[in-house]
Amino acid sequence: MGLSDQPFEVMCPDCGAMIKVDPVTRQLISHTPAPRRKTFEDFGQAAKALKESDARRESIFAQSIEAQKNKDDLMAKKFADAVKKAKESPLSGKPLRDFDLE
Repeated sequence: MGLSDQPFEVMCPDCGAMIKVDPVTRQLISHTPAPRRKTFEDFGQAAKALKESDARRESIFAQSIEAQKNKDDLMAKKFADAVKKAKESPLSGKPLRDFDLE
């Protein structure tokens, strides 16, 4: 049995597209994309999903506003804590980067 000179079609297992291949040159002749799947069955579901995403977006925005309001207090507390730690345990001995250049 010999190979046929006629092009053959193969379905892509990943996306479902149809690919036509020339067996002699082993080159792609044509590509037919798979039909697109519907995201929503009707407009009611699409509208509901949009409202839910809007509500989620508003919630995230409100959380970020609250975080910005408290940011100054948080940074002041962190700075005070760092100053307190620095005063309690001053550095003694050799510095961390002690290079002998001689």
